[in-house]
Amino acid sequence: MIGLAPSAAPTRGTLPDGLRAAKAAAGARAYRIGLLAEDRVAKAYLREGHAEIARRWRGKGGEIDLIVRLGDEVVFVEVKCADTHAYAAERLTPRQTGRLMQAAEEFLDTQPLGALTPMRIDVALVDRQGRIDIIENALWT
Repeated sequence: MIGLAPSAAPTRGTLPDGLRAAKAAAGARAYRIGLLAEDRVAKAYLREGHAEIARRWRGKGGEIDLIVRLGDEVVFVEVKCADTHAYAAERLTPRQTGRLMQAAEEFLDTQPLGALTPMRIDVALVDRQGRIDIIENALWT
């Protein structure tokens, strides 16, 4: 069969180019929406008098979307965005919770009081309309 190109059929574990491009575009869109949601949540905390310490702080244990301080208390914030607040809440998995807590412990190691630093972990839910529902101390520590 001279002149025929080798088969372009996808191998196991690969996606056709069109589907790969669509998934990449959806991932990029979700990333931008997540950044916008985190920005809105950060502004909400700032309006309440918190000082921003870090965004997307990454430790060995994982990433914390937002870290703010109010007085002596450090607040770790996990931002979840979905069509509704209920769907956003469902997106927080036990595995993510564990990584968040591990990263928070690692961050506290950088603070003068270490693990004795007053702290809490909030979950900020953002729906499709951009409404924010902040659940303070959502994860008992």
